[in-house]
Amino acid sequence: MLKSESIAKNLVVLPTHPDSLPWPTDGWPKADLEVADQALFDKHAEAIFDLTEVQGATYGLVIVKGGQIVYERYSAGATRFYLQYSWSMAKSIVHAMVGILVRDGKIDIYEPAAVEEWQEADDPRRHLTVDQLLRMSSGLEFLEDYVGRHSDVIQMLNFAGRDDMGAFAARKPLAHEPDSFWYYSSGTTNIICRILKNIIGNGPTGMLNFMNEELFEPIGMRSATPRFDLSGTFIGSSFLLDTPRDFARFGYFYLRDGVWEGKRILPEGWVDYGRSCTYEDAEQAYGAHWWLTPGKSSFYASGHDGQRILIAPEKDLVVVRNGMTPVDEIQNIWDNVNALVEMF
Repeated sequence: MLKSESIAKNLVVLPTHPDSLPWPTDGWPKADLEVADQALFDKHAEAIFDLTEVQGATYGLVIVKGGQIVYERYSAGATRFYLQYSWSMAKSIVHAMVGILVRDGKIDIYEPAAVEEWQEADDPRRHLTVDQLLRMSSGLEFLEDYVGRHSDVIQMLNFAGRDDMGAFAARKPLAHEPDSFWYYSSGTTNIICRILKNIIGNGPTGMLNFMNEELFEPIGMRSATPRFDLSGTFIGSSFLLDTPRDFARFGYFYLRDGVWEGKRILPEGWVDYGRSCTYEDAEQAYGAHWWLTPGKSSFYASGHDGQRILIAPEKDLVVVRNGMTPVDEIQNIWDNVNALVEMF
């Protein structure tokens, strides 16, 4: 199922759901906010919402502690029912979908990926695996740049590749030896999504039914709205809409190791695989379709414009932030979110 050498041995143990609480499938239990310094907490929370026009807006902030919502706030016309764009947070949902197929024995992430463009005997891509695609270590050429029409991700999402995004990305050549170079690539996610579509069958209807029946409905993510390209592939790199509370359910699902209401949905070890380090530098770290926090146990799903589902196992905490903040202004948001986390 999972190669033991790919999973770090020093991960913080994920906490379990309190026996005294109902699971938040149909509604979130609530509790009072308890922090050592309420005034300091309010200062950092206000900074997340009190943004200039240049910094954009925070639409929602949800904090779950020990299975209960302890803080929830919305602004800029949004409410808890307002669907938010996932952008690249959807990549972490793709990680869950792959895990479900691993559980059912329908995919082996360490076998060569079933990509039709790579099957010639002399094609150096024919040995690439889903594991390498999940860890962004495949070595495939892809320009993840959000400025200019020559960017691969812009071409894939909006122009030449938009009808069949998985095929667009699969046509890219190797630029580096596999597992020798890490590079964040939305293209690799859509290659995975095309593989999943082919395994599940029945086009977008089959994929939507699979997502609803195997993941969204069981954990109560009933507002989840994925988008598909014209080939029927889920655009898992970028496009899923959901409410902040439902994004929090997904984070809580991973905080609880892929178990919900006592039933194991993700195979044992799959969450640890996602949060085991593939790449790390002084500013960022990456696992397998999950971002990691250098020097800390927290891991997170991250998306364009400052979307985040942050999971802090040591504090039994999930934080969701949705908004629209340009990348060169987002550090202010993260500094204040991290300051709130440290107060628990």
